[in-house]
Amino acid sequence: MNPPAGAVPAGPARLRLFVAVWPPAGVVRQLEELPRPARPGIRWTRPEQWHVTMRFLGHCELEAAAEAFAACTGEACTAVMGPATDRLGRGVLQVPVAGLGELAAAVVQATAGVGRPPDSRPFHGHLTLARARGARDLADLVGQPAEATWPVTELTLVSSITGRGGSRYGVERRLQLRS
Repeated sequence: MNPPAGAVPAGPARLRLFVAVWPPAGVVRQLEELPRPARPGIRWTRPEQWHVTMRFLGHCELEAAAEAFAACTGEACTAVMGPATDRLGRGVLQVPVAGLGELAAAVVQATAGVGRPPDSRPFHGHLTLARARGARDLADLVGQPAEATWPVTELTLVSSITGRGGSRYGVERRLQLRS
């Protein structure tokens, strides 16, 4: 029997994937202490969502992405967060994270043939704290002190399921970085 019109044929699993670095527990606790006022139109991200995206792959086959991810030759480095919260565009409250540029370049090199094409913009490491719908002003939330450094010794290949209340993430693969 043929599948109904519009059905997707069975094949390798395609997931929404990205490569990420996660802050350690002490940094997460520090970020949890930042003011998070309840406001219409602003959705705060949850601590389990806080990561630095090294490269967004989009929807692709897990095994192909995992193979490319495993070929990454990036080296351990130090992430430098802060010095304070800032905006990214008009609708994102974030805290910048520096020190990851070379690692991001290694990730792009290893995974360039998988998923959507790599972004042509320069890498801008950050942890997203909140998203505002529409033209909500985040100005009074900018400038909250948020400084930390941590060693980055691991990359993760992460799946993302979007839904109400934000995305849910699952670590699909881990890669220990060379020292």
